[in-house]
Amino acid sequence: MTKHVAVLMGGLSAERDVSLRSGEACAKALEAEGFRVTRLDVDRRVAETLAILRPDVAFNALHGRFGEDGIIQGILELLQIPYTHSGVLASALAMRKDRAKDVLRAAGVPVAKGATIDRLVAAKTHVLPPPYVVKPVAEGSSFGVIIVRKDQAHPPQELTREDWSFGEQVLVESFVAGRELTCAVIGDKAHAVIEILAADGGWYDYDAKYAPGGSIHVLPANLKGNIYQTVQELALVAHRALGCRGVSRTDFRYDDSPDGTGDLVVLEVNSQPGMTETSLVPEIAAYAGMSFGELVRWMVEDASCDR
Repeated sequence: MTKHVAVLMGGLSAERDVSLRSGEACAKALEAEGFRVTRLDVDRRVAETLAILRPDVAFNALHGRFGEDGIIQGILELLQIPYTHSGVLASALAMRKDRAKDVLRAAGVPVAKGATIDRLVAAKTHVLPPPYVVKPVAEGSSFGVIIVRKDQAHPPQELTREDWSFGEQVLVESFVAGRELTCAVIGDKAHAVIEILAADGGWYDYDAKYAPGGSIHVLPANLKGNIYQTVQELALVAHRALGCRGVSRTDFRYDDSPDGTGDLVVLEVNSQPGMTETSLVPEIAAYAGMSFGELVRWMVEDASCDR
């Protein structure tokens, strides 16, 4: 019997548009693999809809709040619908950047120094000596991220905007200079490391992530052998420390400039990395010889409850 897969996409977060693109790409690939697919644009009646639909598997292509933070995972657990990616606890932990850092630090994973504070406090005074980074504690795709430059006299006033929609708590971290690296874990294996360069020479923001041609991916990253292996090892340790399942992607900074610190730090773990045409995980999988169709098929076959 043909397995029925509901692809959960869209949703209620700031990353809705990215999720729609991820979901459509995955839905097309699953159809090509022979699955019966229902595209489900998630709203607040999702539990009722899923209870009627009763798919064999839910392919979670949601990003951000309500889809990546343990909430949809809890609904799927209650309905006993097997689903892809990480479970309730791992999703909630990975989404809360400050809590995830505490767990990673305890597991021996190097992370940037920082503190969680109220956004209005961060707007009144420099919490750390510039340069530093301010980011929402529970958003993805670089939404709400502010880089405070070394010569910036005043703290970021964007934090006082009335239309600020990224929560009252922000994570303030020391700016880590250097190269942007990422490594995917598929199953329980760390795969290739990519170096990411913004095409315009700036930082890896939303446009660089998702606009065609916005970024340059160097695969495999040109790193010394021991650093390349260390990135893979840390990605796997981070994946396991947070309890991730299925697919995750860990982002790093590595400062190997002649006058740099030599630091290699984990920026964050993505428990539901993007699956768009410009996304990194499908590219890493392809480098390992796994087509996009094979990747999404594996994810469906790996789906379960109690993750």
